[in-house]
Order: sequence, then structure tokens, then C-alpha cells
Amino acid sequence: KKKIIISKAISTTITTPITTIKKDTATTTTTTTGHISTKWIQDGITIAGGNGQGDQLNQLHWPGMIYLDDDNETIYVVDGGNHRIVEWKSNATTGQVVAGGNGNGSRTDQLSKPTSMIVDINNDSFIICDSGNRRVVRWFRRNDSNQQIIISDIHCSGLAMDNNGDLYVFDLQKHEVSRWKQGDKNGTTVARVNNQSRELSQALSDPTSIFVDIDYSVYICDRLNHHVIKWLKNAKVGIVLAGVDGQGTSVRQLSHPEAMIVDRFGNVYVADSGNNRIMRWLKLTGFIEGRIIVGGNGVGNGPNQLNSPSGLLFDRKGNLYVSDHGGHRVQKFDVDLN
Repeated sequence: KKKIIISKAISTTITTPITTIKKDTATTTTTTTGHISTKWIQDGITIAGGNGQGDQLNQLHWPGMIYLDDDNETIYVVDGGNHRIVEWKSNATTGQVVAGGNGNGSRTDQLSKPTSMIVDINNDSFIICDSGNRRVVRWFRRNDSNQQIIISDIHCSGLAMDNNGDLYVFDLQKHEVSRWKQGDKNGTTVARVNNQSRELSQALSDPTSIFVDIDYSVYICDRLNHHVIKWLKNAKVGIVLAGVDGQGTSVRQLSHPEAMIVDRFGNVYVADSGNNRIMRWLKLTGFIEGRIIVGGNGVGNGPNQLNSPSGLLFDRKGNLYVSDHGGHRVQKFDVDLN
């Protein structure tokens, strides 16, 4: 039987799709970025990788989700192509492997194509979506001989956690999001859809990112259907928030979105991978169309360009961090104070 083990200590946290932030330290992006006039400097700064595709400690290989520890000025990168999680300290020229990095495999000291992670600060561990091994694992940072498989036999493609410490997992094979409470032997389905459905609000083809807000609504980033869907608690169908007009390049469209986050005002920020840009969809305007906040200058490795972005987050000052999948780097875009 599947059984999840989640420490009760993490029930004091606020969730993003790629991180867990303590309430008492969270003056987060939700305050800074919610203003309609907020803009970012268009030339990014490379803070991790950027030395071509590779497995050296100054390189990344298809980076995915990212997490920022604001207090310690440290960023964590899901380095999927290298089957590892890498820690990069502020101004460092090389990273440090903190999980995996022992080749592609199924041993307890290995990962296989990790796609998502949550940092459990209180228990000094990572919860990792170990996609290639069809499992979710807890990786203790200071005891690498005591890793735990907390969910097995699941084609995990996304992780999130609510403010009660409950874990949400998207199972790509079952096309559903399940919630796992402390001690659960089986998860509870909170969103299940038919991927063959013609209704946008019911069809999920290839979800890559999920998010849970303080009202327990679940947001799903669906890459192959080119939209972001919101499922209210106990809802039977979802609501399309971004990408209603299907795949394309206009500001009403998305193309293979890989990740998204939601601020406390309900605005949605999307890594629009196929269009090599980051989009903001404002709740105030009814999500009618998005706005490009960085990128959108063609595919490339220039400071004002992106190459298939796959992860994003904000620090407490509102600066934007982007995992640039095809550029094998992480870019930082500072808030434009002018």
C-alpha cells in the first residue's frame, strides 16, 4: 500500500508550487508583484549555470523548478538532465549537489528525471517528485543515508503543499491531482479529468506544475493544452484562467506553458515556454489577456532572451528568477524601481 509520511511541523507554512515559505518570514512577492504597474529590468543576470549544457558543478542540464531561500541567499535548482538537486549560493560560480547526483537510477541515493520539489525547512529536507522512478521521496539534507520513499507507483509530474502541510501530487498517468494528509495510505482525488475531453475546463493533457492557494483551490499548468486551470475546493470542473484562445503567440494565448505561480491578489504568472517569455495575467482585468513581463524577444541566450523557461519565482523584494530550461541557466530579473 502507498503510505505518505509528512512531518506535522510543516503545517506552519505557506505554499508555492516550488517552495515552502515560513509565515513569520514571508514578506513575499505576493506583496510586491501584485501592483499593476510593477515592471522588471529586461536584461537578466545569470546566477546559476550559463556555461553550456553539462554535468560539471558550474553547469546545468535542462533545469526545471527552482526554490529560493531568501534568508540564506541560496537558490535550489531541479537539475533534471543530471538527475540531481543543486544548491547555488549568492554570487557563487559553482553549485553544490544536495540530492541525487549519483547517476540515473533507482537506489535510495539516486534520482531519475526529477521534475519538481518542495523544501521542508523545518525538517531540513527536500520532498522530490522523482518522475523517472515513479515515486515521491523525502531527501534529508544532513543524513543522505536515510532517504524515504513517501509515495510509490505514481507518475508524478508536479508537487504542491497547502498551509496545513498536506501534499498535493499530480499523477500524469491517471490525469488527477490527489491530496495526501499526514499518515494517509491512499490519497484523496481533488481534481480528475478526462484528457480526451473537448471542454477546456475538463481536459488535462500534460500538466507540469500545480499550485494550491490559501482557500485550497488548485491551479494546474497544462502544457499540451496551452492553458492554466483553477479548480475551486470540491469543484467538479475547472475554470480556465489563462490561455482560453488556445496555442499561439498573442497576449491572449500560451504555448506549452511549463510553470506558474499565483500571488495573494490572485494574479497568475506563467512561464510561457513555447513563446520564450514570462506572462502576467491580472485578476483585476478578468484574465482577459496576459502581459509580457520579461522575455518575448525570440529564443536565445542573450540577457533579454529566454529559451524554453520552465520555472519561476519571486524573492521578497519582488525580483524575478527564471529557470531557463534550454539555456541551461537561471536568470534573475530585478524589479525596475524607476
